[in-house]
Amino acid sequence: MHYKVLTRLLGEQPDSEPVIAARQAIPDSPRVAQQLSERQAGGKIPHHAYDKWRGAHWVLALLADLDYPPGDDRLFPLREQVFDWLFSEKHQQSIRTLNGRVRRCASQEGNALYAMLKLGLADERTEILAQRLRQWQWPDGGWNCDKRPEASNSSFMESLIPLRALALHARLNGDEGSRLAAQHAAEIFLKRRLFKRQRDGSLIFHEFVRLHYPCYWHYDILFALKVMAEAGFLGDERCQEALQILKSKQLPGGGFPAEAKYYTCSANAKGGRSLVDWGGTGVKRTNEFVTVEALCVLKAAGELL
Repeated sequence: MHYKVLTRLLGEQPDSEPVIAARQAIPDSPRVAQQLSERQAGGKIPHHAYDKWRGAHWVLALLADLDYPPGDDRLFPLREQVFDWLFSEKHQQSIRTLNGRVRRCASQEGNALYAMLKLGLADERTEILAQRLRQWQWPDGGWNCDKRPEASNSSFMESLIPLRALALHARLNGDEGSRLAAQHAAEIFLKRRLFKRQRDGSLIFHEFVRLHYPCYWHYDILFALKVMAEAGFLGDERCQEALQILKSKQLPGGGFPAEAKYYTCSANAKGGRSLVDWGGTGVKRTNEFVTVEALCVLKAAGELL
């Protein structure tokens, strides 16, 4: 998180010595080392790529979120695990179309696209992921894996990560199709003020206004505001209410709490086990990861003095 503090809060230049040193230290940091600790001799992790939260898919997504330096060929075996899964015949058979809408958990392709681009692991298969996401986009701008034929609204859970990935793809490659797709997807959230129902302005889901880290495939307003900042939509007036809610959660000491979490560190857990403790939870307890993410969002929005 030191790298994020330097670059996004303190405004240090990317080529400054402190920033270069901070980023070079990320691969050897304790939490990164723990995330990668299950790799075997060939560099792969002995779980299904999507095994929550220890499979290669999640490890790469978290490394990307932590600003792990790009181009590390030691991550190639994990990339191959993810691609072997996403391009497998079994996965292909899970892609269904009902009533003209592709029913897919697009957060999977979205996280993979984002991680490959951010970590410098992209190849021609990465472009196929971007193409898939654009082709699968629903008329309202997002994605959904809902198998009910009558389902017509995109899912917040399945749309935020593809938005993030396509925005990055557009920024790095100048891809106009990805830029337009990201812009279309952003409207799903903006027209709902990031957390409200359109029909009556009520809260969509209580977890949307609680703070978490990591979110994995889940959704909350902090993750949404972070993506809006990355994609260039944070200045939209419709983000203001979510920003004010975020500000209201700041603790007296200046930090922010993780109010809930989506992982467990218990070795006996059947699923959702993390090898890393991401700072714990508690409404009055500062969490360093949530704090840095929240302060970066507020700084980007001009809400910090």
